[in-house]
Amino acid sequence: MARTTRRSTTHLSRRLVQLYAGLALYGASSALLVRAGLGLEPWGVLHQGLAELTGLSIGVVSIIVGAVVLLLWIPLRQRPGLGTVSNVFVVGLAMDGTLAVVGELDGYRFRVPALVLGIVLNGMATGLYIAARFGPGPRDGLMTGLNRATGRSIRLVRTAIEVAVVATGFVLGGSLGVGTVVYALAIGPLAQLFLRVFALPEPTAPDTGAAPDEPSAPAPPAGSGPVAAPVPEQAILPQ
Repeated sequence: MARTTRRSTTHLSRRLVQLYAGLALYGASSALLVRAGLGLEPWGVLHQGLAELTGLSIGVVSIIVGAVVLLLWIPLRQRPGLGTVSNVFVVGLAMDGTLAVVGELDGYRFRVPALVLGIVLNGMATGLYIAARFGPGPRDGLMTGLNRATGRSIRLVRTAIEVAVVATGFVLGGSLGVGTVVYALAIGPLAQLFLRVFALPEPTAPDTGAAPDEPSAPAPPAGSGPVAAPVPEQAILPQ
């Protein structure tokens, strides 16, 4: 029993480490995309546009947008997990912290490597965060909530949201460019790769084969706490 408890505690500790490491890395990688100046990911375009409009830092804008999106979960009857709430704050703080350390980059010899590194680290962060199974990020939860509420496919709902987000951000002054296209093409394969790399096996009891720290019951719905890894088309971004 003591050994099983220790195993369960170690498993939970590793999940928490993956959660917060993934969120912090996501914020840092997003900051690298900003410094590269070659185009941001869809929500980054909106965050940067709003930052230009309001004079707030892009990290603070990310926190505010995340909180507003989380409020939209209420009519959609989505329930946040630890990872959902942590996402709102940790990503924005890590982003502003990284921007404070990494200054402006001059010339393509620095900006292109920053773009590539930012995209790869973003994929790694996505794998870390999702594999920890502490609930979807607020923006992904909005996507799955609208999918259930409207009956439209995940692909269609995600596309509609991101087109609206990019268009709004671009009009407000957000950075849209070749980096946005490269990100869109690369993030899916990278996320799937790192989801496999950082996948955590369920701890099992020696005699029964059941997870000692969880009851033998159906998996909870998405966003209600620790959840199973999403299907490939949902494992997109931790935001």
